[in-house]
Amino acid sequence: MTAQKIMPGHPTPKINLRSITGEQMQLGGEGKWQLAVVYRGRHCPLCREYLKTLNSMLEAFQEAGVEVIAVSADPIERATGTANEENWRFPVAYALSPDQMRELGLYVSEPRFSQETEWPFAEPGLFVTNPDGLLQIVDISNAPFARPDLQIVLNGLKFIREKNYPIRGTVMV
Repeated sequence: MTAQKIMPGHPTPKINLRSITGEQMQLGGEGKWQLAVVYRGRHCPLCREYLKTLNSMLEAFQEAGVEVIAVSADPIERATGTANEENWRFPVAYALSPDQMRELGLYVSEPRFSQETEWPFAEPGLFVTNPDGLLQIVDISNAPFARPDLQIVLNGLKFIREKNYPIRGTVMV
């Protein structure tokens, strides 16, 4: 089965999510800059490190006018436990479904053993939506070892906003 490639410059899929605090959240949408990070789940130590870095940079993203959210396929108990253990201060959504993973064009993996998870999970993804609701930046990985440097992403977002830099990668060949 071939996954649909999500394209920059097109509307970010509007995916309704629920946060671990019970709030309704939406990935995508209009009127704001949003950075959404898809992480593999509680079982992934590299995800925890990546999100620890994001947590330490939260104020810098907020000062740049960017809303930050994170989401995984984990059920609420696992997502809440991880967020509480790591003291994440950004909103954390849970239960990303296979259909939602497919809509985002994410790579999906089966667990290797039950200590990992008991369900398919999304590999890492990073999505930046601009105030027009368009996908400004997309980074999708098939493994936990390849993710964009968050400081470079932050610097890039500041540059994009300051210079009115266009969305790149929009040409289909």
